[in-house]
Amino acid sequence: MNIFSKGSKIYSIVRFKCPRCQEGGVFKEKNPYKLNKTFQMHENCSNCGLRYEIEPSFFYGSMYVSYGYTVAVFVATYIIMSMIYDPGIWDIVLALAIILLLGSPFILRLSRITWLNIFIKYKPEKRGPNLK
Repeated sequence: MNIFSKGSKIYSIVRFKCPRCQEGGVFKEKNPYKLNKTFQMHENCSNCGLRYEIEPSFFYGSMYVSYGYTVAVFVATYIIMSMIYDPGIWDIVLALAIILLLGSPFILRLSRITWLNIFIKYKPEKRGPNLK
């Protein structure tokens, strides 16, 4: 099995699909840069009926995942900049500020779907009541 094929956690994360059936979309709007809809998620999977918010305030934990992704992006940015030229402190601060500003909606969604995938296993045979 390929790590990017259906059935893997990476597939669900990269495609923003339900972690249980990997069919239904998690977010109402596919484009994370429609800022008034960035946080809007479906309550349940349209395919298997999985309730995404397992408990109240479930997605607060995704803040830790977001922090990890942001640190990884910052370190990668610094390394790439250092390989190209010798950046000054203000070059680095400016580059990181721009990346954080532009990348925040995507990182937010990526951290939420990653957090969800930590707790939900792939079970393609699961179907909710009154669903297909």
